[in-house]
Amino acid sequence: MRAALFPGQGSQAVGMGRALYEGSAAAREVLERAEAVLPGLLELMFEGPEETLTLTENAQPALLAVGYAAYAAYREAGGPEPAAAAGHSLGEWTAHVAAGTLALEDALRLVRLRGRYMQEAVPVGEGAMAAVLKLPLDAIEEALQGLEGVWVANLNTPAQTVISGRREAVEEAARRLKEKRARVVFLNVSAPFHTPLMAPAAEKLAGEVAAVSFRDPAFPVYANVTARPVTQGEEARRLLIEQITAPVRWVEVTQALYGAGVRTFLEFGVGNVLTGMVRRILEGVRAQPVTAPEEAREVAE
Repeated sequence: MRAALFPGQGSQAVGMGRALYEGSAAAREVLERAEAVLPGLLELMFEGPEETLTLTENAQPALLAVGYAAYAAYREAGGPEPAAAAGHSLGEWTAHVAAGTLALEDALRLVRLRGRYMQEAVPVGEGAMAAVLKLPLDAIEEALQGLEGVWVANLNTPAQTVISGRREAVEEAARRLKEKRARVVFLNVSAPFHTPLMAPAAEKLAGEVAAVSFRDPAFPVYANVTARPVTQGEEARRLLIEQITAPVRWVEVTQALYGAGVRTFLEFGVGNVLTGMVRRILEGVRAQPVTAPEEAREVAE
């Protein structure tokens, strides 16, 4: 069994999607549909500038468009429908587009608003996120006890957890964690994602999402919030909103896919971040990125 994975914010890079656009008719159609919804998106993806592409409200629709384009190239090459799908944070939206839960055009509009609302929720400079390396989750949670304004945001691998919150609280948490001999790396992000501080964004986006049609996915999409398969459109609608303030339980999502029988993990879009995470979580599985037509053809066989 194989699963389709889709990356989240941070994987974007200038030039993203160009090889897909030039080498796959199906991918080109997806990217041109994205351009019709958000004029100027393709030029920004192909040419930059990087600082504009990295803005949350631009990076999120760009990653969704390229992730779905890579999946379209794979299907065009004869690749079989996956048994399941999952996405890291924003990537969960792409997974639902691939599964037919919602239309590409609706998803692009919503994730642009998602990015905008998330950025507006906390003023630039007041929030921070940091990756904690080589320290188990229980030790991290112990260090955060009694410290207000900081939360566990991403459980990426057993040796990599991301904390998020108000900058001063994250900095104090980093000091405590370094005392436990953890390596702490502050991330280049503009807001404290996946924390209760994002509640205003979730509230605003919920109103927008309520007006969009959701269908039952063609295959299960494992949710970041629950690490369980989503098979109904209304459940997807609810969990995509809850995801904004809840931690990304990626270790559990990956393990749940394995438990369901998945042994091949294909990462569609840009880079190989999720491929690396899967390899750190599981042994004896195939994990491979699909970022260009030739890779789509290779894994489709």
